[in-house]
Amino acid sequence: MRIEIVVFDGMDELDAIVPFEVLTNASHFQKDWDVALVGVRERGVVVGSHGMRLDVTETLGSPDAVVVPGGGWGDRAPIGAWQLATDENLREHLKVIAKNGEWVASVCTGAMLLAAAGITKGRPATTHHVAHEDLRASGADLKAEYRVVDDGDLLTCGGVMSGMDLSLWIVERELGPEIAARVSREMEYERQGRLWRTV
Repeated sequence: MRIEIVVFDGMDELDAIVPFEVLTNASHFQKDWDVALVGVRERGVVVGSHGMRLDVTETLGSPDAVVVPGGGWGDRAPIGAWQLATDENLREHLKVIAKNGEWVASVCTGAMLLAAAGITKGRPATTHHVAHEDLRASGADLKAEYRVVDDGDLLTCGGVMSGMDLSLWIVERELGPEIAARVSREMEYERQGRLWRTV
């Protein structure tokens, strides 16, 4: 499985780095997992909202799954998720991945990029509390009280550190609870928060 985590200028660094570390750790137990940080359209240096610089060597392709971080939504920053929500090329690309891939996921206000692509409309989802009303207004069925929301091929989570719970849930769902527990122990993280899941 090819899992791409989109990175962009103004993103919240932990929104991308936490899933990358969790899913990469899980890939040690699942050899066909290929996890990569990718740029939106260009290779090169991406600068996060706190100044972290990442040199990405790949761009968003046609993965089996994608994780979309947030950052820059609550303060309407000129660089970040707020600005990227108007990027028609990214919206169309995410639509294609959602249609052809196995699942799409978002951390924090990355849900608003999925919403901009029409992926969350009419579906249960959550995001960082600063974007709850925006997500609801986009037509999503907001599950504000849940840390992680799993609607099959659409997974979302709340604010920044809930990306840890989302990522470990993805590992459990895809690879089983034993591997998720091993990754959790290795990272010395005790899972928390409520999960909403489509039965």
